[in-house]
Amino acid sequence: MPRAYAILDVFTTKPLEGNPLAVVTGADDLSDTAMQKIAAEFNLSETIFLCQPSNDRHTAKARIFTPVHELPFAGHPTVGGAIHLAHSLWPGAGKREGIVVLEEGIGTVRVGVRLTNDDAYAEFDVPKQPAALGGAVDPDLAAAALGLTPREIGFENHKPTRYGFAGGASFDFLPVRDLSVLRRISVDRRTFDKAFGETGHAHVYCRETLSRDHAFHARSFAPAAGIEEDPATGSASAAMAGPILQFDQPVAGSYEYILEQGDIMGRPSRIRLEIDVDGGGAHAIRIGGHAVVVAEGTLAV
Repeated sequence: MPRAYAILDVFTTKPLEGNPLAVVTGADDLSDTAMQKIAAEFNLSETIFLCQPSNDRHTAKARIFTPVHELPFAGHPTVGGAIHLAHSLWPGAGKREGIVVLEEGIGTVRVGVRLTNDDAYAEFDVPKQPAALGGAVDPDLAAAALGLTPREIGFENHKPTRYGFAGGASFDFLPVRDLSVLRRISVDRRTFDKAFGETGHAHVYCRETLSRDHAFHARSFAPAAGIEEDPATGSASAAMAGPILQFDQPVAGSYEYILEQGDIMGRPSRIRLEIDVDGGGAHAIRIGGHAVVVAEGTLAV
């Protein structure tokens, strides 16, 4: 029997912007190999497969694949997958909202979803705190990998760092001087692998933004994962809490940051990062964003 799929643009309210996501439902009898081949066929940064949950109190089990391998957790599939499920769970008109619970490789993720007649928004608590990792990238080598000069690396007190999630992805955070530097990035793949490792993910950011109401502008590169550049990276945005706490040192309280990504590649994306700070660390981290359905169909496999 054909399986249903949908394409959603995530972290945007406008079709053909944001980060496109493939959502495949009825995937219980697909093998790991079949899921990987289907993800490669879609050739988007990520495809999420929704299956029956192990715990009947949860909504679905989620498997997330890039074109070349599986991920234990990713932000834009979590947002887009939850919104897709919510449309099925709560049909009708007007305002509808509730909780979608996804079983992901990193653990159980609770996602709050709000639907209206013309909008869909989801927000989830990041299931694990990002941890500082040793071995931050060498600034000179990183600059060479991205076609920049060493003096363009860093701003204010921000320096290259590496943060990641236990059992999940890790990211090299590379601050650069301004938007003009971000726009000039040109990845040299051979040098990139030397700088960031053969499975590296470089998240490059600056303080200068396109809107005065936004906090940071970023570009994200993970060529070994089949992602030459990602229009919006929810997991890296969650881990961005690490550099913010390390360098900006916000006092106790709740903070909201709107992160820009994707504009330079023609896919404007807006990611909402919330950090609850308590005693110098993050008490809670949340990622939120909108999504819009742009296509639906069936898979003949």
